[in-house]
Order: sequence, then C-alpha cells, then structure tokens
Amino acid sequence: MRKIVTALAAAAVAAGTLAVAPAATAVQPEGPGYAPPPIKWGPCSAPGLAKAGAECGFLVAPMDYAQPSGETVQIAVSRVKHKTAKYQGVMLVNPGGPGGSGLGLSVLGRNVPKHAGDSYDWIGFDPRGVGSSKPALTCDGNYFAPARPAYVPSTPQLESTWRARAKGYAEACAKNGPLLQHIKTTDVAQDMESLRKALGEKQINYYGFSYGTYLGQVYSTLHPDRMRRMVLDGNVDPRKVWYDANLDQDVAFDRNIKIYFGWLAKYDNVYHLGKTGSEVERLWYAQQRKLDRNPAGGVIGGDEWLDVFLQAGYYVFGWEDMAKAFDGWVHRGDWQALKALYEKSNAPGDDNGYAVYSAVQCTDTQWPQDWDRWRRDAWATQNRAPFETWSNTWYNATCLNWPAKAGKPVDIDGSKASGALLISEELDAATPYSGSLEVRKRYPRSSLVSAPGGTTHAGSLSGVSCVDDRVADYLATGALPKRVRDDRSDVQCAAVPQPVPSPVATGAQQKADALTKAAAEEKQSLLSGLLRF
Repeated sequence: MRKIVTALAAAAVAAGTLAVAPAATAVQPEGPGYAPPPIKWGPCSAPGLAKAGAECGFLVAPMDYAQPSGETVQIAVSRVKHKTAKYQGVMLVNPGGPGGSGLGLSVLGRNVPKHAGDSYDWIGFDPRGVGSSKPALTCDGNYFAPARPAYVPSTPQLESTWRARAKGYAEACAKNGPLLQHIKTTDVAQDMESLRKALGEKQINYYGFSYGTYLGQVYSTLHPDRMRRMVLDGNVDPRKVWYDANLDQDVAFDRNIKIYFGWLAKYDNVYHLGKTGSEVERLWYAQQRKLDRNPAGGVIGGDEWLDVFLQAGYYVFGWEDMAKAFDGWVHRGDWQALKALYEKSNAPGDDNGYAVYSAVQCTDTQWPQDWDRWRRDAWATQNRAPFETWSNTWYNATCLNWPAKAGKPVDIDGSKASGALLISEELDAATPYSGSLEVRKRYPRSSLVSAPGGTTHAGSLSGVSCVDDRVADYLATGALPKRVRDDRSDVQCAAVPQPVPSPVATGAQQKADALTKAAAEEKQSLLSGLLRF
C-alpha cells in the first residue's frame, strides 16, 4: 500500500560533486564476502544536505552478491557526522516504500530531542534502483498520468483494461535488465552490510520507518551481531509479506477514512460537507462517481480523487489541506487544489518509486499467480471495505506478470538481536498494529511504544514528547522501557493529535497545532515520495 507524504525539497536529492575519501575510511577485509572500496566523500549538491554540512558519495556494490567481481551498482550515500566527543557509531536510516529515497535522511538526527542524535554519524542512502543510485529503475513515467480508468471493475471491459495496463507496465520494466533480479530486500540488506564495511564500523545502528522496519528485521536476522541499536516505527508483519499484508491494509484504510469523515463532520461549521460522518461519506462517494463520469479539468477523475484522499488514512498532518480542497470542489467547482495535491504525490513523468516498489515486492516472495484468487479476494474485501480495495489490487497486479523470478522471504528471527525500540499507533492502516505485536514476540529484548486510537503511520519524531523522548533516551543510553509480560505494548503514549481548523481553534490550540505541524513537516519533508509501506 503506498504511503503518500508531502513532497518537499528532499524528494530528489542529488549526490553532487565528489572528492577522494580520506584513507582512514578504508576497511580491511573481514574474511569471506565482498570487500567494498572506500567511499569517496565530497560535497552534496542538494541545498538541504549542503546546509546541514552533509557529505555525499557512492558505495560500489555487486549487482549480484553471488558474483562479487561481476557487474556493479552504485548506492548514493550521504553522511552528517557526529557533533559530540562521545561517538556512538553510524545510524543508517530507511524511509520505507520500498522505493523511498533515503539520501536526505542523514539530517534526521536533528529531529531527535535532547541532542541525543548528536553522537551518531547519520547515514542516508538511496537503496539500489532508487533515486540517485545507479542504475535507477524506471519503466513507464506516464503510468499514473490522469485521468485513468475507474478502479472498481464494474464491467468486464474495465477489468480487462486494468489487467492489460498492469501487464503492460510489468513488460515495460523488463528493459531494466539484471537489476530486476537483484533488488530484493535481501539484496538491500547485503548493501547495508557492505556499507558497514565501507564505513569501517564493527556494528551499525538503524532507524527504519514503514517498509524500512522490514529491512531492519531482515538485516538483524541475517547479521544479528552487527546490529547495535534499532528503532522500528510502523512495523511490517513478517508473517504477511506481501499479498496478505495488502488485504489487511484495505480493511484498515476503510476504517481510517471513516475516522476522517467523522472529523470533517465535527467541523461542518467550517467545511459544510455534512453533519455526520455518514453524510460526509455519502457525499465523498457521490463526488467520486461524478468524477468517474466526467473528470474535472480532464485530469481529476474518480481514481485521482481517491488518491488525493488516501493520505488521510495515513496521517493527520494533511487533513486540513484535503478538507479545503474537498470544500473548494463541492462548493465552488475548484479542482486546481485537488490537482496540486495529486501531483505532490504523483510527480508527472516520474515512476521510480513505483517501479522499485513493484520490483521489490514482486520478487521478495511469490505472489499468487491465479487471477481468479485475486478477483475473489478483492471483491470479498471490497464488499466490506470499498474505499481503496480495488485501487490497491491494481497497484500490485504487476506481480502477476513480473519479468523476474521471485525468491523466498527471510524467516525473521530476532532472538539473537541485542534489542529494539518498536513504535506504532494502534490504528495505523499501512502497517496494522498486529504487525508490531508480532515483531515484539520475535524480538524478546525489544520494547513496544504504542498510541491507542492514533491513526498516524510511522509517526515518531513528529512532536509527541512521550514517544520522541523515549527514542532520545534509547539512542543516548540504550535503555528501553521495561517490558511487560502480556502480549501488548510496554508503554502507551498519546497519539499525534488531530488538527483543529484555524477558524475555530483557540489561541492555545493554534499554538499547539503549529508546534506539532512544524515538527511533523520537518520529518515528513525527509520521508518524501510515493511509497506503499
């Protein structure tokens, strides 16, 4: 399921001009396995990274780790060095996806309270195939160009059209050659191990959001002695990689959009979209049907309408912007705000995020190859969760015809891991809370911080002190909250708060919202792009 966040300056970070690395960064071979050459660090060209004093470079890694002397890939890497005398090692960060650019995340340390991030070298990187890494994956940049056929295949023709679209995209991806066969999560985990060696470190620390939690699970299973501290926020359920995970999301997003509709009804005096959640919901679906028949401006059809509001199921951060666009369309026929929101998460002509998402998901594990099963499961789920079931089905349907062989997922085992801080809001739709409970079971030295009633996905470092201070304490000292015996979270915190529209907010509420929004936007600007987990 894609994760749509506000795309700001960090969305397309380029590595920039590079200089020769100091000899001290070289690492001696550690026995069998690939020994990477030193990273040649130099200045970063992206303004945000340059302002933060980051360095950029490329990790050279094998295309196929079974043939370490063969063809190579270049992994774009950035680094913000520690600022204190006490050095606690490197902190690798992944934003999720798969397909999310993480190059800009080397500045994430400044978001950690109490300066607890200052003792680490923060390492951002674009996983193989992503963004500034070489080669970068692309298949058809116009695949999401509006307006597209209606998601719900109410006629055999619509079903055939979407099946052909998904198959055509998969076939277009074949031009990427051998990279398609070597872009599994296990390949990225091996790149992390190569990055550890290239940085000259005995261990790494790791901060993973969303799909990045699964990458952390895989790495810490394959290399448990190499993982020091690990924060996993918005945990992927390792039992459900990936077909079943998407079906779970369909139900969870339907629940969360109803919560959003209820919020709109609460502020009917501002938006005038309905006095109850049910009224707002009926209006929303009526507008979708209208746009299916006649796309606004020829670009905002029913699909694009859904994609705009999908973010409401992920985060509370953009609720007001979506509400204003909804209001503007219904009451004034203004579709430009909808178009702007759509293009923020679907940059015209850019399919890199989706291409990598498909490549990883379709080869991490074998998806069902029987279309009848997909159809049965989709309609059964649609009947109880109609919001985005068919959208999600078509988003993943490339896996029916993917031009690379699927592998087998790693059996996640955290029994040898030194520990982990797990974080989840309990109504997270992209990575349902049951996944965090499962990861907690598999990592017996972990602790889970949850937010009952919260709908925000991967919301740490967004200004909620109860959560963020525990991240800071763990990074500073390694201390985790005391683990309880029951199958539940070890600490409960308040959720990222729902916004109060400015026309009705008190001065104190406006100030609190502004502080939360500033912290959230700071982090979300780094987790930019079109992602699924």
